[in-house]
Amino acid sequence: MRYRPEEIVALLDSTSEAAEVEGFPVVKRVADALPLGPTTALVGVATQGGRFPPAWRRLLEECLEAGLDLENGLHEFVSDDPELVALAALHGAELRDLRRPPAGLDVPTGANLTHGATTILTVGSDCAIGKMTVSLELDREARRRGHRSEFVPTGQTGIAIAGWGIAVDAVVADFIAGAAERLVIEGAARGGEVLFVEGQGSLLHPAYSGVTLGLIHGSAPHGYVLCHQAGETFVDGDERFPIPPLVDLVRLHEQISLLPRPAKVYGIALNTRLLDDDAARRAVVETEAATGLPADDPVRFGAAKLVDSLAPLLQS
Repeated sequence: MRYRPEEIVALLDSTSEAAEVEGFPVVKRVADALPLGPTTALVGVATQGGRFPPAWRRLLEECLEAGLDLENGLHEFVSDDPELVALAALHGAELRDLRRPPAGLDVPTGANLTHGATTILTVGSDCAIGKMTVSLELDREARRRGHRSEFVPTGQTGIAIAGWGIAVDAVVADFIAGAAERLVIEGAARGGEVLFVEGQGSLLHPAYSGVTLGLIHGSAPHGYVLCHQAGETFVDGDERFPIPPLVDLVRLHEQISLLPRPAKVYGIALNTRLLDDDAARRAVVETEAATGLPADDPVRFGAAKLVDSLAPLLQS
């Protein structure tokens, strides 16, 4: 809705009492959306384990019965469901599973070091704190300045926004780095001279650190932007996993970079959505003092300062 608004006609939310969200009408039933002329139903949730709740079954069926294509980002593939496949065929609808990996993935070849574009990867102190959003905001600001920039999607929502990509969390572990390499090569082939790669997971996360390391070594970034939820002190709110000082986290990412491609953290992207404006500005100042790096919330205050911090890479 925020980054591809021209493609949206409505939000379907049976529990919402709102009349609209971000300027788009909210409807409670599939039938209520049909007069608005939709062609595709996009599954807009990320459930635990990537499975459909039982109550969703009838909703998916109603979409297909209305002739809507179904675009799904969960790990449970609709195109593997015989009943939904048959229903889609009956009504001329298409089933698209955004997390289905492409065929032919393998380990990296080394082409991630020779494609010629400048690659910047967003990394984070935790999951679900805005790495995709930061990448999109950096790409938008870089384009505004005239750079030939490309957002490189690595997750289902990024794929839905950009229309291409690979959901690396659905790739066999041995091939995550190879998938990341394929993505940056495609980003360069699409004309990107600067590639903003959407980060996934976190090196600190007990469940999702593997996908982060695969992205780091496969995309071989020239630099990082470190994302952090302002005020958060534990990974996923779990006191067993305290978040270290950000300066230590900067050092961790720089040390774990691909050996032939040493990379620095150039800026800190803060997610200040839980703070008021004054507290958000204080958090920015405190983060800069603690790390010695430029910091900002690119959604709240704009991405200019963070793109400025990347100048040594963008000018090279």
